[in-house]
Amino acid sequence: MSNPLYDELFGRHDGRAAPFLYLEDGSVVSYSDFIIRAARLANLLTQLGLKPGDRVAAQIGKSPEALALYAACVRAGLVFLPLNTAYTPDEVSYFVGDSGARLLVCDAGSEARLGAVAQGVGAMLETMNDDGTGTLTRQAELMSPVFDTVPRDREDLAAFLYTSGTTGRSKGAMLTQENLLSNARTLAEHWRFTDSDVLLHALPIFHTHGLFVATNVTLVAGGAMIFLPKFDLETILKNLPRATAMMGVPTFYTRLLDEPRFTRELARHMRLFISGSAPLLSETHVAFEKRTGHRILERYGMTETNMNTSNPYDGERRAGTVGFPLPGVEIKITDPATGATLPDGKVGQIEVRGPNVFKGYWQMPEKTAAELRADGFFITGDLGKIDEDGYVHIVGRNKDLIISGGYNIYPKEIELVLDDQPGVLESAVVGVPHPDFGETVLGVLVPKPGEVPDLDAIGKAVAASLARFKHPRKLVVENELPRNTMGKVQKNVLRDRYRTLFVPA
Repeated sequence: MSNPLYDELFGRHDGRAAPFLYLEDGSVVSYSDFIIRAARLANLLTQLGLKPGDRVAAQIGKSPEALALYAACVRAGLVFLPLNTAYTPDEVSYFVGDSGARLLVCDAGSEARLGAVAQGVGAMLETMNDDGTGTLTRQAELMSPVFDTVPRDREDLAAFLYTSGTTGRSKGAMLTQENLLSNARTLAEHWRFTDSDVLLHALPIFHTHGLFVATNVTLVAGGAMIFLPKFDLETILKNLPRATAMMGVPTFYTRLLDEPRFTRELARHMRLFISGSAPLLSETHVAFEKRTGHRILERYGMTETNMNTSNPYDGERRAGTVGFPLPGVEIKITDPATGATLPDGKVGQIEVRGPNVFKGYWQMPEKTAAELRADGFFITGDLGKIDEDGYVHIVGRNKDLIISGGYNIYPKEIELVLDDQPGVLESAVVGVPHPDFGETVLGVLVPKPGEVPDLDAIGKAVAASLARFKHPRKLVVENELPRNTMGKVQKNVLRDRYRTLFVPA
């Protein structure tokens, strides 16, 4: 019995001298060196008493060693649980306790705060720092570079990822070897990645985008990554000429467009720019293509499924859409009340089925049953539609749906109008409590630099474009929208901020 995920992502590169990671300091980590680092860590994890199926939680910075810890867990049959580095000790305590993780790995600077967390849930605690030092790596250096890969089945768990928990307790999405492997294979083929590609990687690796998309696709293709700690404009501009592809969130591309040194000439050798994790404004699509000649490829995925759809590599990459279902993935739009499939053009909840869809939520059978149908379709919680050409459009989250006076209002429809108004950089529409209508529409506007939006004129433009029940009861201006680490607008923060606007506390 083999270990499919390890064999296809890592094992086939054993002994290969080709570069895998180009680091910020100019050093290079070869595939061969990386495999050895992972083998030493796998030996240490086994020596610490961890058994196949045990969970390893890691709240650590981005480094080659952090990536090797992921590889080591796969090789040793352990379940890898990456945690956002911004999580507080209380949040980490929940994730480690809920998952039953036997080992928590953290930065040495967090050791004092998280020691009590680990002790409280009976987990071991080791450290791993951004520079690769720490108790875990120090012990691993004494281990053998040879490790007998633990056999695993395609349906065995490979990773846990916890959802954001904005509407309740965070849920641990259980991802199998097949979930990760099938998606990596499909994306590498769909986006034409080969061993000649060099991916500019400035994403965090505690998230699907940076770990299970960017990294796994590179590993399947056998290419290399320029592995940067974070998005830093100067570092990106310096390294862009060495890359062939880039994956990023929308803010990466807006920051590049704000920089005059980002020119068509600087990007001429690039093969592909991919955006995800948050919607990309149509304005950004147009400006980027005008500046560089490249059309950004936008796709759609989520914690529980990895990637579901993608705009085409060849063919029209249509702004405002996330393209078509990936090969092997089925998408349907259903009525949230009845579950009946809706015709093209109608807005409803997005459901997805395929080998990428997770196994369920850890220790939450009721939640799993409510969101994962018996026929394998997963109710994503996203609202969308499929147009006459088959392109998938994301309208918003089901929880963001506004019901005002009995009318269903989709924020995205209003945001598209607001975003087109003079002086408006971007907008967010949310529902807030209202004494007569239950809730009403609030529009939050971010102005373009140096401009002041005319709220009266914008109100008139909305009135001319949309039915009266969709009109924002009020428009407010903020310097920026609250976002999470992956660039998604946190509408729950806005709803909370303005919840007493019409209904006093």
